[in-house]
Amino acid sequence: MISFLRRLEGGDEENERDYLFAEQVFSFCQRGNFKRERDMDLFEKCDSDGGYFGPFRAQDDFFFSRPILDPIPGTTTIFEGKKCIQWSINNYLGLAENEEIKAFAVKMVEKYGLSAPMGSRMMTGNTKYHREFEQSLADYLEKEAAVVFNYGYLGVLGTMSSLVEKNDTIVIDKLSHASMVDGMFLSQGKFRAYKHNDMDSLESHLKRINRDRKGGILIVTEGVFGMRGDLADLPNICDLKEKYDARLFIDDAHGFGVMHETGKGTAAYFGVQDRIDVYFGTFAKAFAAIGGVSAADKKVIDWIKYNARTQVFAKSMPMVYVEVLKRTLEVIKNGADRREKMYENANMLKSGLLNLGYNVGRVPSPITAVYVPAGDLNIGMLIIKKLREQGIFITGVMYPVVPKGIILFRMIPTASHSKEEIQKTIEAFKSVRDELNLRLDTLQAAVL
Repeated sequence: MISFLRRLEGGDEENERDYLFAEQVFSFCQRGNFKRERDMDLFEKCDSDGGYFGPFRAQDDFFFSRPILDPIPGTTTIFEGKKCIQWSINNYLGLAENEEIKAFAVKMVEKYGLSAPMGSRMMTGNTKYHREFEQSLADYLEKEAAVVFNYGYLGVLGTMSSLVEKNDTIVIDKLSHASMVDGMFLSQGKFRAYKHNDMDSLESHLKRINRDRKGGILIVTEGVFGMRGDLADLPNICDLKEKYDARLFIDDAHGFGVMHETGKGTAAYFGVQDRIDVYFGTFAKAFAAIGGVSAADKKVIDWIKYNARTQVFAKSMPMVYVEVLKRTLEVIKNGADRREKMYENANMLKSGLLNLGYNVGRVPSPITAVYVPAGDLNIGMLIIKKLREQGIFITGVMYPVVPKGIILFRMIPTASHSKEEIQKTIEAFKSVRDELNLRLDTLQAAVL
C-alpha cells in the first residue's frame, strides 16, 4: 500500500483527500476485504464470499449479477422466460436493430470470414482499409489522425499508459470510469484525483503540481459521465489545462455519436473540439459494436501506435468490424433524425418520472438517472425485483457512484423505444412507488 501511495503527487494537507481516494481505489482493485493468510493456498479465496460482488457469486446468483438475457439487443429482452422492456443497454441510436447494417455485416463475413487479417498491426495485420477507416474517423472528429483498438477498454489503457511516464502526473476526475483508473495504474506516472467536476479542486491540484514540476500533466475525464449522465465542464477544464500547461484526455464513450447535432460528441457540444488534446470514443455504445478510437495530432497518434501495448501486441481489428464500422460511421454522421428521436424519448421518460415525484438527474445527455432513497442494499434489490416482475428490466448502483443511502437506477432511452414502452415503464414505477411506499421527498436535491 505504501509503494502504491508514493505515486500520489505531493504530500501536503491539500493532497490528503487523494490518499482517501487511493485507499478506496486500491481496496476496490484488491477485490474486496478478503484476508489472505501467509500459508493459504492460492485458490482458497475462491470458497469465500470475498471479491467483486462476492455475496452474489457465493450464492450463485444470476438475477442481480450476470443475469442471463436474450443475446439479440433491442428495446425488449427475455429475462427468466419473461419479455421485458430493456433500459440497460447503450444502444442510443437503435443501430443494433438496423437491418441495413446487419445485412452488410453478413456480406462482410462471407467476404472475409472471421480471421482476416491475421496478426498484429505491427506485423501482418495492417491493411489499407484500417488506415482509411482511421482517417475517416480523424476527419469526423476534426483531428489530424486516429488509431483504432479492438476494445474501448483496451484503447483507454493503451492510450493513457503509452503517454504518461514516471515524471508525469495524471489529474483525474474522481468519478472517471474504471478503464481510466486502470490506465492510470498501468502508466508509470504519479496521480491526483479532483472532486467530480469541481474546477476549484482541479485548479488547486494543478497549482500544487506546478510548484516543483518535473514532467507533464495529463488531465483525465469522461465527456458524458456514464452513470449520472452529467457532462464534464470541458470549457473550463480547457481553460485550466491551457493556463497550467497541461494536456487533456477525454473518454467520450457516452457522447460519441450521441452529443451535438452531428454526433461528434461532448467537446463539439461545448464548441471546444479543437482544444481537446486526445479524444477517445468507443464503438460499444452508439455504434452498437465493439472497439474504440483515439484521435489527436499525427505525432501523438504515431507515438500511441508504436507504444500502446494493447495495440502493438494485439491482433488487428478483424476486417468484418473495420468494414461494418466504416459503414456505421456514415449512418452516425447522417443520424440527426435518430438523435432527435432519442432525445424525444428521453424527455418523455424523464418528464413522466418527475411527475411521479422521482428524482431524475437534470442533465443534457439522454441518460436517465433515477435517484431513490434507500437505507440499504435490500431496498434497491426489492425495487429491481418488483420492476422486473412487471416487465421492466433495469439495473442499479450504490455508493461510491452516488452518496450513501441512495440507489441510482440508470436508464438509457434509445431512438427505438416506443411511446407505449415508455408509458408502460412510467406506470410500473408508479406501481412500485405506491406498493413500497417510497419516500421520494426525503432525497436531498444536492446529490442531483
